Amino acid sequence: MKRVFVLLSSLFLLGTVSGKAQSSLSLKQCIDYGLEHYGTVRLADYQKQTADQQARQALGLYLPQVSGTGNFTDNIKLQTSVIPAGIFGPEPTRIAFGQKYQTNVSATATQVIYDKALLLGIKANKPNQQLAELNSRQTKEDVIYNITSNYYQVFVAKQQIGLLRDNLERTQQVLDVLKLQRDNGVIQPVDYTNTEVTYNNTRSQLSVAENDLNLALNRLKYQMGLAQDQQIMLPDSLPQDQVPAAGNMQFDVNNLAGYQQGETNIALQRLQLERIRAGYQPTLSASASYGTLAFANDFGAAFRNFNGFGSVGLSLRVPIFDGLQRDAQINQQKLTVMTQEEQQRLNASAYQLQFNNSQSQLQRAQTTVQNDQRTVQQAQEVYNITTLQYKQGVKALSDLINADNSYRQAQSNYINSLIDFYQARLDLEQSQGTLLSFYNQL
Repeated sequence: MKRVFVLLSSLFLLGTVSGKAQSSLSLKQCIDYGLEHYGTVRLADYQKQTADQQARQALGLYLPQVSGTGNFTDNIKLQTSVIPAGIFGPEPTRIAFGQKYQTNVSATATQVIYDKALLLGIKANKPNQQLAELNSRQTKEDVIYNITSNYYQVFVAKQQIGLLRDNLERTQQVLDVLKLQRDNGVIQPVDYTNTEVTYNNTRSQLSVAENDLNLALNRLKYQMGLAQDQQIMLPDSLPQDQVPAAGNMQFDVNNLAGYQQGETNIALQRLQLERIRAGYQPTLSASASYGTLAFANDFGAAFRNFNGFGSVGLSLRVPIFDGLQRDAQINQQKLTVMTQEEQQRLNASAYQLQFNNSQSQLQRAQTTVQNDQRTVQQAQEVYNITTLQYKQGVKALSDLINADNSYRQAQSNYINSLIDFYQARLDLEQSQGTLLSFYNQL
């Protein structure tokens, strides 16, 4: 039932992102689609299934092993043996042993009674499966991070395009006024030309921004696992509930998938060390076999008159001396464990540093975006007043140009601080291992 629901949801979402889509996709819908269709998610699922099969294989080594064999032999020419003289006569006697046809059918079963190395292999199943689960979680977090980052870039690109179009409209209004003033001889033609250059520069910036938007959309489609020829619609503005507010966040390195992967790898390496040491211990196994054997000189009789045979036994293997090979392996594995433990300590410090930096970066970005937003509002007010005063003849053209430049610079700063804020918010979620919670809150 769950698979049917997922399939129907995917088909619905695929219809939404098609060229006939009438509504734009939210951030959560984009992530939902990516988690279902991006290739690395499927690869992680294959790894989980592989770990399950490896667990079955390890367990199977400690279960009974049964095999059967069947042989049919046609002795075209029987081997001849020589009996020395004096046993059956004064001359050596040549005798062919056996019969022309021989049929042999048998079955053998073996059961390991004690082998610590195999037992430790079974014990490694759980951490191996945990590692596959952690890899799957890490993959999903990467998909969430990449889609969210590209989604924000698309949104910011749209905001920039909107601001540039607004600038074009304002500049065009100024050009219309300047054209009349130039034609009436009120201003010099160079004043009109300078403003026209500004207008053309803005048009060029708009063209670049529109191209950046297409590139951002292509990157987003790639991260979603969506075909490049598919059309996708996103909102022009980002709803506030799609950017969960930053609260007081506590750091716990054990919440990070990367750190948990390191711990699991260390556990597996320690088990491997125990397995190597277990090579010094004896192993005990039991075996049983049963078969039937038939001899005949006639082909038909070779499949009748079978004679049974069977055996049971124990096999004890005791290692005595291996040229100190295993001792060298143990020392190598100890170094491997110590290396991973030291690396894990370094990783923990790096994760803490990343969290502290992300937290500071978010606080700075949040303050900057608020200041830049106020600056844009103030610059807009100054520009509007200066425009009105210029039309009234109170302000000079240079004042209007300066006000316009200040307004443009404030807008550019705001756009840059906005994307810094979104990225810092996302980086903080990643640094404390809460990207899945971030996704669920959308």
